[in-house]
Amino acid sequence: MKKELTIFLTGLMFLTRLPVPENIDHGAIYLQKSPKYFPLIGWIVGLISFAAFFIFHKFIAADIALLASIIAGILTTGCFHEDGFADTCDAFGGGWTKEKILAIMKDSRLGTYGVAGLVLMLASKFLLLKELVTWLSFKATSETQLYLLIAITMVAAHAISRLMSVLIIQQYQYVTADDGSKSKPLASDKLHTTELITAIVFALLPFAFLQYYFLLALLPVVGISFKLASYFKKWIGGYTGDCLGTIQQVAEITFYLSALIIWKYIL
Repeated sequence: MKKELTIFLTGLMFLTRLPVPENIDHGAIYLQKSPKYFPLIGWIVGLISFAAFFIFHKFIAADIALLASIIAGILTTGCFHEDGFADTCDAFGGGWTKEKILAIMKDSRLGTYGVAGLVLMLASKFLLLKELVTWLSFKATSETQLYLLIAITMVAAHAISRLMSVLIIQQYQYVTADDGSKSKPLASDKLHTTELITAIVFALLPFAFLQYYFLLALLPVVGISFKLASYFKKWIGGYTGDCLGTIQQVAEITFYLSALIIWKYIL
């Protein structure tokens, strides 16, 4: 149990800025096993995001609440995934060879592609969540049910999107121009079957609180995630940590879009 807690806290420290005991570090042996808890860590990020939404929605306004929710998520992760998304936009937008793409990705400076990608990604997330809240307000029979549906939707989005990164780690090769990359230990060995099942269970558990129609949202989420991974493989031979951040962000947005379509046209 102590070892599993250490593995979980290692993953928590890797993916977020949340405080953990001082004796926890990015030890490769624990970091390599931590992806099985990535969806569970997504629960935490989703719940923090919902808590910010709840407070501001209760006392101010829905739009400000959604903005607060997005900000809370960014602060919780330290822009970890967003930074990867921006670097990926810059690298694949401005590079035409594997070497150039990896060099741009390693560059800490933010370029035009990265700025444009971040603006469009955050705007998409805000608008999709806004539309989702509007539709959930029509569907919910009480304020309590409304908040529960929003909370479950956010938790499901953060959990399932992080599972996509875990699945990509299992299926594709890690590549980087920097042997000292902090993401490299994640790819040093694949998860065992039971560990992968653990990640899948944590990712799918929120769906137990939604109608079974929402399982349909998994199809585009999985499809787009592996399409992105295939694109990365074509150009650089595999994935990097920034690519995983991109897959998480795109999968999260895809889930919101899919959930919105289900609410509007199926339920």
